[in-house]
Amino acid sequence: MTPLLLLPFLLLLSSPYVQAQQGITLGSSLTPQGPNSFWLSPSGDFAFGFRPIESNTSFYLLAVWFNQISDKTVAWYAKTTDPDPALVQVPPGSCLQLTSNGALSLQDPTGTEVWNPEVVGAAHAAMLDTGNFILAAADGSTKWETFNNPADTILLTQVLTLGMKLRSRITTTDYSNGQFLLDLQNKGVFFYDVAVPSVHTHDYNWSVPGNTTNLVFNATGVIYITLDNGTQIKLTSGKISSVADYYHRATLDPDGVFRQYLYPKKFSKRYTQAWSVVDFKAPNIYIPRRSAAETQVSSETCGLNSYNKLDVTNNQPNCVCLPQYSIIDEQSKGCKPDFQPQSCDLDEAGATKQFQFVTMTNVDWPQCDYEQHDNIPSNQCQQLCLTDCLCAVAVFRDSDNTCWKKKMPLTNGAVGDSVQRTVFIKVPKNNNTQQQPALLDSNRWKKDKKYWILGSSLFLGSSILLNIVLISVILFGTYCTITINEISSLQLSNNVGLPLKAFNYAELEKATSGFQEVLGTGASGIVYKGQLQDDLGTYIAVKKIDKLEHETEKEFTVELQTIGRTHHKNLVRLLGFCNEGKERLLVYEFMTNGSLNRFLFGDVRLEWNLRAQIALEVARGLLYLHEECSTQIIHCDIKPQNILLDGNFTAKISDFGLAKLLRTNQTQTITGIRGTRGYVAPEWFKSTGITAKVDVYSFGVILLELVCCRRNVESEIAEDDKKILTYWANDCYRCGKVDFLVEGDDEAIFYLNKVERYVAVALWCLQEDPTMRPTMLKVTQMLDGAAVIPTPPDSSSLVQSLP
Repeated sequence: MTPLLLLPFLLLLSSPYVQAQQGITLGSSLTPQGPNSFWLSPSGDFAFGFRPIESNTSFYLLAVWFNQISDKTVAWYAKTTDPDPALVQVPPGSCLQLTSNGALSLQDPTGTEVWNPEVVGAAHAAMLDTGNFILAAADGSTKWETFNNPADTILLTQVLTLGMKLRSRITTTDYSNGQFLLDLQNKGVFFYDVAVPSVHTHDYNWSVPGNTTNLVFNATGVIYITLDNGTQIKLTSGKISSVADYYHRATLDPDGVFRQYLYPKKFSKRYTQAWSVVDFKAPNIYIPRRSAAETQVSSETCGLNSYNKLDVTNNQPNCVCLPQYSIIDEQSKGCKPDFQPQSCDLDEAGATKQFQFVTMTNVDWPQCDYEQHDNIPSNQCQQLCLTDCLCAVAVFRDSDNTCWKKKMPLTNGAVGDSVQRTVFIKVPKNNNTQQQPALLDSNRWKKDKKYWILGSSLFLGSSILLNIVLISVILFGTYCTITINEISSLQLSNNVGLPLKAFNYAELEKATSGFQEVLGTGASGIVYKGQLQDDLGTYIAVKKIDKLEHETEKEFTVELQTIGRTHHKNLVRLLGFCNEGKERLLVYEFMTNGSLNRFLFGDVRLEWNLRAQIALEVARGLLYLHEECSTQIIHCDIKPQNILLDGNFTAKISDFGLAKLLRTNQTQTITGIRGTRGYVAPEWFKSTGITAKVDVYSFGVILLELVCCRRNVESEIAEDDKKILTYWANDCYRCGKVDFLVEGDDEAIFYLNKVERYVAVALWCLQEDPTMRPTMLKVTQMLDGAAVIPTPPDSSSLVQSLP
């Protein structure tokens, strides 16, 4: 019997009807942990059940995977049936059951159903050797199957019909919806770039047009599209020697490339035990999109300030940064300059002295032009860019002497022989960060050289003397600190041993005149104004914690441990404590100008430059908590009431009672919901880990409030589109109407470019997906102009955190 005659027989053996003999009976169940965590196909090649998520091992996928290979590659995973299906992930203690009424139900530990395929009446289920998991009726017909609900992968014999889609993951270990979509429509197969985490679909990058009926991954390893007239259009070549000797899959990968893979079933010296690429279908990334549609939104598989280049060693696309640029992160694939961009204060001579061009060919970013010059030579094109502080790259076309000036960020990079361009990339003449211009005449420097030498000598001598004095003071201060520390540790029940003064209750009662003058109230206590009876008559703020007894100790200890370990000019300083009987009090430095709240939402409005300064100071305070402390601290309740201003209007973060400390090797924590209405990040309402990105979200809200001098939620406003500031700011930014946000604020209007920059930073901080929010280090760099700000994703994902 020939192989061709055997093939129908083999397919019949793997049909649902035959597999029903080895089916999964009603009442069967799986759990993420323990011996019953998956069901195998008859050959053992595939398994269906729970797989731990590599990027978050505390959660599990409901998945189908290749069971006989070492890395257990996932071929299918469950998603919801929403218009934009989301990943289904469950914690330990969950259960999947084939119920008595023939329904497949996935429930979390509380018994709440989180997923089902929306069919009932199945007689049994089966994991087939094709990799297809099915729910079958009593007559053997298929009621539901994974092959008809694909994720990012298709397998041998799988057929996609009209309306079916493949959606890439974010990364190889993060199975959430990624950036790319392959959609089978009646007019063809289309590849799209999708805005994450929203569902906005950009113009398609490539397509195979025609009156399509289906997409087939046939039993011989060839992937093709069939048209209604019977024509077959190959997507991949299927160059393989034996179907029986290899496992096969085709996946829409996180980088947007549709690849066909094979894996040897048996060990061989000729082939390694790993997935290898047979063929691939990439987006049309090598053709510059300078067309009538150029003004529309478009995108690519690589991020900002990069381009997609074909790697000739493995015949795969690869994202490449510009010279003297480096990758921001693997997820965005965007690049940042490793130098300070050109200052607009430089004159032509200064720019020529500090900058030069690196030349490349056959590359372009067609949609980033802001100025075009015709019929000019190449050297003039370079000079025009050099003297323009906004110009980052000049692109020159030799065929007609056309010059385009482009500014950051560069998007839609294209490369290839068809891109007939010469590119001049502006970089510093050395690798050091560009210094701010000190345009001094060299002759004047030589003339005054002797004065500089004399001044330097005097400065050096003074510094040595000052250092001697400082060392003496530090040594004496250390002795005093140790003494105080010993006294404090005797009264601290948790023996934290911090250099803080231990006050007795009577002393603080007298300092506050019996706790009369209230400065403010919070979730854990009331703050009173006081004055110490010391030589300086120091004013203090005393926080009296009034929680229930079992909560009091926790609140008191957390705040004491947290603030006692910190020291930063943008954090309120803790001076001491009282731990006497049931009384728990914290003593802070007094902040003359009170909370930011009264200046943002009261009758007095701070000038724009001061508001901008406050924003940067709050960002630096959070940066210290997140990245510069010996123990990372998440504040969890960033809001204007917890930002205090001293006599010089220096902003300082206060109230660490809700802070969540992380160990040095810990990156996230799961805790009960904390924070204040209007400032709470969306992940608080989900069963996901909480990271420092919750503070980034809250900062984004405050940043918009600082820009606009209004609350995030103003229900009294007549216009509905202005009631929620985060929504309104997003709309204004997208429409190029940022000036609407600061209407009537003449000073802010004068600094409109800076206002626009701050709004862009805020929109990045407000992304629903925590991984898309920048770190506070990146935020501070963007606020003070040290880093380029990419355009925030255009989405309606700015989720308002209203309980």
